[in-house]
Amino acid sequence: MLIAVSALTVWGQDGWLTQVENLMEQGEFNKAEALMKALPKKTRVEQEVRIDSLITIMGRIRKDFNMTPDDGIKLIREKMPNVTNEQIAKWKRKNKIEYLIIDGQEWWFRKSVRNLWLLADELKEDHDAEKWETYKTRRKYYLEAMQCPADEKGIRDWRHVNITFTLDVNADVVPAGEILRVWMPFPYQNLRQKNIKLESSNRPVTMSQGSKHHTVYMEAIAEKGKPTHFEYTFSYDVAERHIAQQDLVAMVEPYNTNTAEYKEFTGNQPPHIIITDDMRALAREIVEEETNPVLQASKIFDWISMRYPWAGAREYSTIKNMPDYVLANGHGDCGQVALLYISLVRSLGIPARWESGWMIHPDEVNWHDWAETYFEGVGWVPTDQSFGRSAVGTPMNSYYTTGIDLYRMASNETIGDKLSPEKKYIRSETVDFQPGEVEWRKGNLYYDTWDSSLKVNSIEPIKQ
Repeated sequence: MLIAVSALTVWGQDGWLTQVENLMEQGEFNKAEALMKALPKKTRVEQEVRIDSLITIMGRIRKDFNMTPDDGIKLIREKMPNVTNEQIAKWKRKNKIEYLIIDGQEWWFRKSVRNLWLLADELKEDHDAEKWETYKTRRKYYLEAMQCPADEKGIRDWRHVNITFTLDVNADVVPAGEILRVWMPFPYQNLRQKNIKLESSNRPVTMSQGSKHHTVYMEAIAEKGKPTHFEYTFSYDVAERHIAQQDLVAMVEPYNTNTAEYKEFTGNQPPHIIITDDMRALAREIVEEETNPVLQASKIFDWISMRYPWAGAREYSTIKNMPDYVLANGHGDCGQVALLYISLVRSLGIPARWESGWMIHPDEVNWHDWAETYFEGVGWVPTDQSFGRSAVGTPMNSYYTTGIDLYRMASNETIGDKLSPEKKYIRSETVDFQPGEVEWRKGNLYYDTWDSSLKVNSIEPIKQ
């Protein structure tokens, strides 16, 4: 009754939204859902997509936080029989075990036990052998690139890549005769990618226009009892780029702070890039007395690499602000630490922006996110915070501060842009775009209703 009365006071206004968001922040999901159900029919119709999004986010949080404390403790004790309740309480206080109180009950993040062995100092497993194997592999790519002369922008070792991307929607996810709408990633032209070509597709394709998430779009009519298959093949040329720190220091010039580009990429980009007083103070503390932007950015890169290990991530769409999440929880995946890096260097007046897509290294194909940093007199320089983190203590750490290998398929120039053609319902991934997106006329289709895959058919050297 109290919720219904509360809803009555804000009919026809956005006040209900503030109340729902506050309830969600407090973990009162049942009350939030009840408040939305109590809204007048007219409001529910007008706000259909917004209400659907809020309900969807709560559902995703429930999926991510689906482990009871008893089940979590049981899993910990399978590996560590003598663990005490005091140790577990300490890990929770220090955010080594991530949990939420939802509707009055404690729930652990579904990856929290696995993450514990990555985050708790006394439990961290020795990954030195694995790290050095990774270093040897990545150094091999670096040495191959260094055998090729660089052009005036530091670009070298061009390769021609051929890729097939597929997406399969499960049978009977939507009724037969309904239209499935599908968006899938596609490379865009930049300094390191060119000669991009759609080679073939199994259905008519619409290429994105005006979005910084570059996609191919397809539609298909669902058939009863049959999965729906989408497939296309594309090719592009891609190269390595690296500029050594000492060269950048010699080349960098004072910023022209009056350009629109400078203002855009040193400013806020809600909800995940917010330049607060606290963020500025932290950035200043990290760089100390350093004033050169190249060295400032390197100090921030190293500071993040040393302090924030990788751990399995929550769904991005459920996190209010990614850099704050990393700082509070002491860990982050590739996209999360990239956003922390971007926010910190922007706080110093150094332009930085997002880039992401796929890493397509031999035997290591996966989604990946990184950044680019702008230095006046040089231009945009790639910065892979997560790869640098995995190379701490090896000679490759400095390489990824101001460089990137060629084994990439970049399809995103920013976070959270609208798709083209525009998607009606909340995306499965509201920040990034890699595996694709699917919807029909009644809502978004989440990852558990379809699968996608990227296959690298060939990567061939290009004779210069």
